[in-house]
Amino acid sequence: MKGHRDESGMVPDIRTLSSPARSVGLNRITDESVEAAASVSGGKLHKWIAGSFCLLCILQAALNVSLRLALRTDVTCENRTTVEDSLKKINFALQDSMNKEREEQERQLDYIASQLNFLTKEREELKRKLEDFAHYAQQGWLYFNSSFYYISSITKTWQDSRDDCLQRGAVLAIISNTEEQEFIRLQQKVMWIGLTDRETEGVWKWVDETPLTASFWYSGEPNNFKRRNEDCVVINHYYDYENNWNDAACENLNFWLCEKDM
Repeated sequence: MKGHRDESGMVPDIRTLSSPARSVGLNRITDESVEAAASVSGGKLHKWIAGSFCLLCILQAALNVSLRLALRTDVTCENRTTVEDSLKKINFALQDSMNKEREEQERQLDYIASQLNFLTKEREELKRKLEDFAHYAQQGWLYFNSSFYYISSITKTWQDSRDDCLQRGAVLAIISNTEEQEFIRLQQKVMWIGLTDRETEGVWKWVDETPLTASFWYSGEPNNFKRRNEDCVVINHYYDYENNWNDAACENLNFWLCEKDM
């Protein structure tokens, strides 16, 4: 007899069984098949669920990483923009400060250069004056109030006297104030000074073409004494007064007084 193995080792053939026995057999076989199928299907389902859960975890982790990277990138870009703006402001402020500092330094350099140039010229002028001082002092010139004066030891006409002063790098004396007048008066000589009205009668001018302002005429002078053409001026020590100028004929022979400004 064909059949299936049971617990005793033999499984009866269902076709040889009676109807009640066949029903019991079929029910047994069906229950065993369902249990076996359920056992197999449940294992696969568990594996599928576990795999799906792992995949979801991986996806979640990847999503978290992506979100963090995105947030970090946004923050980094925002921070970088802020830093760049701050650096631009600092750079602008530094550049502006450096420009102002450079302009101030250039201004100071220009000022120092101008002062140096001024001091150089002043030094040269002082050097020249010292050389002139030594030169004129050695030749017997008198120094008074920033000028040197030369008193001749011989007599000449007014024009020859003027020419002599020019050759000495000086002019016939030009008297511009009371102190200078007193200094010259004390030299006790009759001397030509650089005043004349030869161009226009009665219009007295100094040899440098400046008009007469302060005058020290002796009483009654100028007068063209005895209708002579007296167009030149002498300082006359015989008039022992502050006002001791006298007009005289330019052809007269007198001492003369040269003046050299320092």
